[in-house]
Amino acid sequence: MTEWPVHARITGPIVMIGFGSIGKGTLPLIERHFHYDKSRFVVIDPEDKDRKILDDRGIRFIHQAITRDNYRALLKPLLTEDGGQGFCVNLSVDTSSVDIMEFCRELGVLYIDTVVEPWAGFYFDSRLGPEARSNYALRETVLAARRRKPGGTTAVSCCGANPGMVSWFVKQALLNVAGDLKLKFKEPQTREDWGKLARKVGVKGIHIAERDTQRAKLPKPLEVFVNTWSVEGFLSEGMQPAELGWGSHEKRLPKNGAKHKIGCQAAIYLKQPGANTRVRSWTPTAKAQYGFLVTHNESISIADYFTLRNGRQVVYRPTCHYAYHPCNDAVLSLHELFGKAGARQPAIHILDEHEIVDGIDELGVLLYGHKKNAYWYGSQLSIDETRELAPYQNATGLQVTSAVLAGMVWALENPNAGIVEADEMDFRRCLDVQMPYLGPVIGAYTGWTPTAGRPGLFKEDLDKRDPWQFSNVLVG
Repeated sequence: MTEWPVHARITGPIVMIGFGSIGKGTLPLIERHFHYDKSRFVVIDPEDKDRKILDDRGIRFIHQAITRDNYRALLKPLLTEDGGQGFCVNLSVDTSSVDIMEFCRELGVLYIDTVVEPWAGFYFDSRLGPEARSNYALRETVLAARRRKPGGTTAVSCCGANPGMVSWFVKQALLNVAGDLKLKFKEPQTREDWGKLARKVGVKGIHIAERDTQRAKLPKPLEVFVNTWSVEGFLSEGMQPAELGWGSHEKRLPKNGAKHKIGCQAAIYLKQPGANTRVRSWTPTAKAQYGFLVTHNESISIADYFTLRNGRQVVYRPTCHYAYHPCNDAVLSLHELFGKAGARQPAIHILDEHEIVDGIDELGVLLYGHKKNAYWYGSQLSIDETRELAPYQNATGLQVTSAVLAGMVWALENPNAGIVEADEMDFRRCLDVQMPYLGPVIGAYTGWTPTAGRPGLFKEDLDKRDPWQFSNVLVG
C-alpha cells in the first residue's frame, strides 16, 4: 500500500513497556496508523541496545526495569502527563500484566498486552507445582480482576498473533466451513451462539497449527539459542506445563494429564514441559508434521469461549491447543537445551529481517472432526513480503505486531469495554485492520488425520474409531 489509513487519534501519552523484537516492530505501525503527540511517547526497557531507533525519531527512552516495587511511581506521571486518555502498550517480559492492567484502569488509561505475564521469577520457580505455573492459573487472575471491577476502561488481554489473531481466525474459519457444508444458520451474535454453531458444524477440536520455514544465512552455532522472536518469551512458556483446552468428545486423560481444582475447568495440563511435548498436526505447506504442544492462553480461552452447558454440565466443548513447529534453528536449539537437562545456552539470538534468506511463517487454525474432516485457515506471510510491508521485523513478528495494532484500534473505538480477551472482540473489525499485513490468507481442506500414514511396524494403542482423539494426536 502506498497510502496507509490513520485509524484513530490517541489523545494522551503512549507508554510502551518493552522494546524487544515485538516492541521494535510495533513502533512503525503506531507511527503509521495513529495521530498522537510524539512528545508524550515514551519507551521503557531495561536494555538499550536498540535505543538508536528511538533517538533518531526523537522518542523518549527510559533505560530501566519495571518492577513490583516501582511500577506505580514510574508509570503514573508518564501515563497522565498533560491530559487526554493515555495508552499503555505492554510488550515486555517479567512485568505483571494484571498489576499494570489494573493500575491503568484506575487511571482511566487504555491498555493492551500480548500475554498474561507475571513478575520475574514465576516461570522458573521450582517451589511452585506445574498447576500453579500454568497459563490456566495466570488467565484465572485476569478473570478474577474482571470480576472484581467489571466494565470500565478497556484493557485488552493477550492480543498478539497467538493468543489474539487466531481467535479471530477461528470465527472466520467456522463460518467458512458452515457455509461449505451448506448448513442453515445465522451469523452468531453471542458467545453461546458461536458455541452452538461450532457444535452444529461438528468441530471436535482446533489446532493452532503453525510452521515457521524462515532460514538464516548462517547455520546455528553451538551454545546459542536462535529464534525468530523473543527467546526469553519462548523459553518461559516452553518450560511451563503443556496445556490444552479439553474437549467434550475426549474419552480419557493422558497418563500424566491432570485437571485443575478451581476456575473455568475448560483445560487440562500435562506434567511435562510444553517445549518437550510433541503432537501431530497439519499445515498447508508442510502437510503432516510434528509440532510442540507449547502452552498458550488461546488454548484455554478458545475452548472456554465455545463451551456450551446445560446447567453445570458441559454438553459441548472443542479440544484446543497449540501445535508449533518453529524455525529449524529453534528446533535445534530446543534439542540442545533439553539434551542438557533444560540448561539454557549462554547466548541467545533473534533472527532479524536482514539475516533471513527466505521462508514464511504459516500460522493458522485447523478445525477438525467435521464432515469435511479438517480445515486450515490462516496467514502465509513471507519474509520478502514482510520487508516490503514494515521495518524492524521478520514474518513471525509482523503477525504479532499487526494484531497489536488491531487490538489498539478496537480499544480506541471501544474505550469502555472493561477487561476483554480477543475471543470477545469484533473479529471482522480486527481482521479488517490486520489483513494488509498478513500476506496470503487462505483456507485449505485436508483428508489427513493423526492416525493416517502410520506404517504399522510397531504396536500402537490407537483409537481408530475416532482418529481425532487427543491420544492419537499426542506423540508418545
